[in-house]
Amino acid sequence: MFNFDLSNGYVVLRIICGLFMLPNAIAKLRNPDPSIGFFKSAGFAYPHLFVYFTIAFEIIVGISLVFGILAPYTAGLTAAFMFVAAAVDYKVYKTWLWTKGGCEYPLFWGICALMVALNI
Repeated sequence: MFNFDLSNGYVVLRIICGLFMLPNAIAKLRNPDPSIGFFKSAGFAYPHLFVYFTIAFEIIVGISLVFGILAPYTAGLTAAFMFVAAAVDYKVYKTWLWTKGGCEYPLFWGICALMVALNI
């Protein structure tokens, strides 16, 4: 806990994974409508609920990963979360390219989080 050894690549990756979760949560807090629309288009029954869940999840795991609190567990949860996000992105946008809403970006961060989960 509270390991900030920046000479350790896995610590750096853990911190980056946590930091990259936070802007997504902030964006959803500032303007939830695009996320609500996305969840509707993905076929989720209660899109508002999923937006609030993802905001809470991204803040909690983001802080946990940055500070190394239960990091292997939260990194594993983050990996699973990002793999589901990648699958839903692909379902909605039918493309790999993240610039077109595809699954590339969440898949990459899911793999990064999995690396953190398996190596701390």
